[in-house]
Amino acid sequence: MTGMLLAPRTTSDTFVSAARAAGVPAGRHAARADRERRLSPDVVAALVEAGFSRALVPARHGGEPTDFVTLTEAVAAVGEGCASAAWIGSLLAYTARFAAYLPAEGQAEIWADGPDSRLVSSLVSTTATALAADGGWRLSGTWTYASGVEFSDWALVMAVVAGADEQRQARFFAIPRDAYRIEETWDTVGMRATGSHTLVVEEVFVPGHRSFLMDDIFAGRNAVSDEPRHSQPLFAVNGLTFAAPVLGAARGALELSARALADKAARGTEPSEALRIAHARAAGEIDAAGLLLTRAALSVDRATATDEILVRNRRDCALATQLLVGAVDALFHGGGTRSQSAADPLQRIWRDTHSAASHMVLQFEPAALAFTRGPLDAARAEKRSGS
Repeated sequence: MTGMLLAPRTTSDTFVSAARAAGVPAGRHAARADRERRLSPDVVAALVEAGFSRALVPARHGGEPTDFVTLTEAVAAVGEGCASAAWIGSLLAYTARFAAYLPAEGQAEIWADGPDSRLVSSLVSTTATALAADGGWRLSGTWTYASGVEFSDWALVMAVVAGADEQRQARFFAIPRDAYRIEETWDTVGMRATGSHTLVVEEVFVPGHRSFLMDDIFAGRNAVSDEPRHSQPLFAVNGLTFAAPVLGAARGALELSARALADKAARGTEPSEALRIAHARAAGEIDAAGLLLTRAALSVDRATATDEILVRNRRDCALATQLLVGAVDALFHGGGTRSQSAADPLQRIWRDTHSAASHMVLQFEPAALAFTRGPLDAARAEKRSGS
């Protein structure tokens, strides 16, 4: 029933436990999902049942009272079994946060059947056009890298509304599943099971209540929801969306490495000191990355992000990802030829972490430049005022 407030099914502890339980079938099917380039329907159902799709849905539509620390840990728990499944679980949650910026009528349509609608999003398009029409817009275009689009109920896509330069506006548009088709274009080295195919829209009318300005979510200006988690600027939380699956994958790699060391010892073969030191260093780097992500999540759970927190979170999520990739690299190389076998899950984790880390949100260079921009601008302003 639209607008019905459901009793919360999860607390922070039970959500993480449910996510860990969903990670079991995700891990069991991970190799097959990698080969077939799609998650098993059972794994997707397990993610929804665990609570990912409702984690950041507004409370008035049955959403859970989930904070960013809990969500980050829940995503990582799934990632220990399958990074692609964790990626999808994370995007199910965070795309619902996008939808919380829609006008009330649009939200009511998306969650008319309850808080577990499966939403996907894509911002990347070179062909998108949105033409103003009576009561809304006419939307066309292709959007790439729409992770999880095969099992979606709704999609949120970004396009610039055509018009004079001073009137051009980037907007998000919500479109139901029957308004778009899918082109299977996702065939990559890693993160293969995310099914991040291309979404195609051809002359679809989008009413005004299914759209909002891109600038609003970038700035955290939410005129509809008064929940603090829906008023965080995008870049204050966006890195968590994509870094948390990498954290889980790295923890999974560390567990595989620990088992390999234990197996050597059980067979009477003492692991080399170099291998043990590399394992310990990787464990420390993974812990350090987890602490960085926890601090980033805590900062936005406690208050609306300031500009200082925003650039720090962006930097820390990118830096944490670099630490995680480096740790997985060390564990992968420490496994020798065995780790390179197609049957060894460590090679899949190695491919997945490198592919996930290539996401533009996790690039360290732009995050570093954004982090230093404020102090440099302040120094220049001080110099000008004193000259």
